[in-house]
Amino acid sequence: MNAHSESPARVAVITGADSGIGRATAVRLAEQGMDIGITWHEDEEGARETAEEVRSHGRRAAVERMDLTDLPAAVDAVDRLADELGRIDVLVNNAGTGTATPFLDIGLDTVRQVLDVDLVGPFLCGQRAARRMIRQGDGGRIVNITSVHEHQPRVGAAPYCAAKGGLGLLTQVMALELAADRITVNAVAPGEIATPMTGQEDTDVTTEKRPGIPAGRPGDAREVAAVVAFLAGPDAAYVTGASWAVDGGMLRMGPQAGSHLESDSWRRP
Repeated sequence: MNAHSESPARVAVITGADSGIGRATAVRLAEQGMDIGITWHEDEEGARETAEEVRSHGRRAAVERMDLTDLPAAVDAVDRLADELGRIDVLVNNAGTGTATPFLDIGLDTVRQVLDVDLVGPFLCGQRAARRMIRQGDGGRIVNITSVHEHQPRVGAAPYCAAKGGLGLLTQVMALELAADRITVNAVAPGEIATPMTGQEDTDVTTEKRPGIPAGRPGDAREVAAVVAFLAGPDAAYVTGASWAVDGGMLRMGPQAGSHLESDSWRRP
């Protein structure tokens, strides 16, 4: 095969790829031969470090700032990255935020901020990416990073749970509507993962004890990235509209935890 007949490298755009799950996913997809578009909100240095890791695997990387509280303008970053890298084959909606505030104390501004970042932003990013994938004509992959709180509630996280639950059902609608264009859409629902968002950057998860999780420890961001990589790859062509929990069994513990709690401490965020 001569150089002129080779297919272009697949391109993945990953929002919030300056650290944690986003960075781990960027590196994993680069290892699988993809060029990577990276967005960041506050940590530009972290995004640049992710880009260097991607390039160390021989892949191209492009970086754009994205503030999902500034909608719809923020979503233009998806188009800029696709323009710079030549196309978009995979979108990973990873950027997110949360709160630990009792329901009765949350202000409207906070509610709107969380919903914009965790639900409306992914909605609009998904539109931009899907439209380009359809124009390209050869399908694509969209993976929405939700949470175990897509499926079960958490005290003190009302807007976060509402957004993640909404993103889970949005994933299913997108899967139905985009299937004819060979675009699969799935959710990945992490449990407690050792990342900066949970205050556990660079944590060795094997040394952390979590009696309430069947696996007995938090997860590693690379364990989430591995599932995203499967969904973004050719082996998952017949997988769409599903939510993949990566939680060490946490979701299976609902009734079990309820019967073993020994205090009312869970009532407080």
